[in-house]
Amino acid sequence: MAEQYENARMEEFSITHFLIRLVVGAVVLAITAALTPGFAIAGIWPLLFGAIVLAALDYLAARLLRVNATPFGRGITGFILAAVIIYVTQFFVAGFTVTLWGAVLGALIYGLVDLIIPGRAM
Repeated sequence: MAEQYENARMEEFSITHFLIRLVVGAVVLAITAALTPGFAIAGIWPLLFGAIVLAALDYLAARLLRVNATPFGRGITGFILAAVIIYVTQFFVAGFTVTLWGAVLGALIYGLVDLIIPGRAM
């Protein structure tokens, strides 16, 4: 039953939902970068573009791999995928820099902050 619910959530997509996730994702990303050593965002534009890339990569991972890229959503697989997505984002966004350990810590902190400020529908 939980899998059917998750599949139904993946199929529902609206621009409003994406924009809400983007704004919440940017806030969570800013908090994560501020709390994580080895993770730096050089300004508002890299933050916004980073949030867009993170949201897009998360969406692609959910569609293609059928894995929710949250550290606490799918256990170790989701945690590793979240760290990889955070690390890969730096190659698409100038002013977004993260070390490998910064991505791992960032995935953990991002997951914790996302638990407090969820960007997805429950």
